[in-house]
Amino acid sequence: MPPSLLQTTVVGSYPQPDWLVNREMLSKMVPRTRVRELWRVPEAFLEQAQDDATLLAIRDMERAGIDIVTDGEMRRESYSNRFATALDGIDDEHPGEIVNRVGQKTAVPRVVGKIRRTKPIELRDMQFLRANTERQAKITLPGPFTMGQQVKDEFYKDAEAMCMDYAVAVNEEAHDLVKAGADVIQLDEPWLRNNPEEAKRYAIRVIDRALQGLTVPTVVHLCFGYAAVVRGGKPTGYAFLPQLADSIAQQISIESAQPKLDLGVLKDLAPKKVMLGVIDLNDAEIETPEKVADRIRAGLKHVAADKLLPAPDCGMKYLPRATAYGKLKALADGAALVRQELQ
Repeated sequence: MPPSLLQTTVVGSYPQPDWLVNREMLSKMVPRTRVRELWRVPEAFLEQAQDDATLLAIRDMERAGIDIVTDGEMRRESYSNRFATALDGIDDEHPGEIVNRVGQKTAVPRVVGKIRRTKPIELRDMQFLRANTERQAKITLPGPFTMGQQVKDEFYKDAEAMCMDYAVAVNEEAHDLVKAGADVIQLDEPWLRNNPEEAKRYAIRVIDRALQGLTVPTVVHLCFGYAAVVRGGKPTGYAFLPQLADSIAQQISIESAQPKLDLGVLKDLAPKKVMLGVIDLNDAEIETPEKVADRIRAGLKHVAADKLLPAPDCGMKYLPRATAYGKLKALADGAALVRQELQ
């Protein structure tokens, strides 16, 4: 079997140690603004502590047998806020507020000027990851459409123009990350399914601008939200998915284990590769390799083996670390079972 067949990977995040962040505080939020009080380590020692936590995450992924690893996003308070709040044109110190469909209020950065990237943001993260693993290394960036949904716009008054400037900033960062050794670049775009009508108007254009000119495999990840913070049942289908077949992204990452997605939708993504969620992050029980293998086999009914990458449904940030490790081990072992059957 080619070594690239059924390559396992993670969506991005891995549980941060209790000595690094206040996990009880974290469990109540997915921050849009910076939340520096989340960190347990004084500022003078924080980078060193984040380095140590990153090494733990890398080694756990390697020990579990994951083929394409990340840095676990140990330096981030959320998947998006570290990058999104570091751009020019953003006021994070005097946040605004948005209200979702159920009336929940969230503090968000305000856009007060033209969005620009004036310096690298995740470059050291990628350099550290590359220096500490010989495996394929992936790094994630928040997608331009999602960032545009997580702010209060007081400058552009034109959502597409604002998201296009986000896309330019993401693209500049991504090119630097590739130069630093990234083997895969992933955009996290969970808000595509939150606002599908707006996404249909311009999301593909801004995603393609963010990925323009990249020479490594590129991924767009979308999901229904972290299992730990989403209340109530999840939808059983995506309102925005087939459209991604037209993007220049080479892989589409979707959640399927927890929502028990009808995998017939995967045909809509041809000829993309599919990063298929086969680990349910809402289930505290660690899957057996056999259960994971069954989920992979279900995916193979719709996607060729050379186009399927088994993964967790979403980032593992909110899981207990022992549970996350066990689930990754089951992921790798389950993929190995199916790989043997394909020989």
